Amino acid sequence: MFFDSWMSLGRTAAVGILAYLALVLLLRVSGKRTLSKMNAFDLVVTVALGSTLATVLLSTDVALATGVLAFALLIGLQYAITWLSVRYPAIQDFVKAEPTLLVHRGQFLRGAMRQERVTEEEIQAALRAQGIAAAEDVEAVVLETDSSFSVVRSPQTESRSALANVSIASPEADGGTSGER
Repeated sequence: MFFDSWMSLGRTAAVGILAYLALVLLLRVSGKRTLSKMNAFDLVVTVALGSTLATVLLSTDVALATGVLAFALLIGLQYAITWLSVRYPAIQDFVKAEPTLLVHRGQFLRGAMRQERVTEEEIQAALRAQGIAAAEDVEAVVLETDSSFSVVRSPQTESRSALANVSIASPEADGGTSGER
């Protein structure tokens, strides 16, 4: 239970070093995007790579070559999907979600919040993390495609270029944006 054999420890150390080096090499060859957190698809690949590494390390039923092939397959698929999504908008639309506006000019957009399953308390936490005391002090809070919040302070000028690709629903279409729950 606490110790099987020196052979199993040696195997874990040798396979661990080689699998780790193979993974680092494959990640370097494939580029920075492979481990990005740009969307849910990227997260799935990152988790799958970690799970594969753990399986290769701890399971004597999985050979190192099989694990390296699994790494290459996951990274290759990730590369192919991202390559295609950059070139074909339909694939990008399928793989990547759009950012969602949750607060606009200090008003909570309750319909969007319900659709994205985000609470007012979560948005307030994002505001506090940015050093903002009140929703009225922000132009927008956007739920990004990687599930992070972007907070845009109320502008000193009328420039809103950071919101160029975020659709802004009118408060009337949202079902009301007042403070009621």
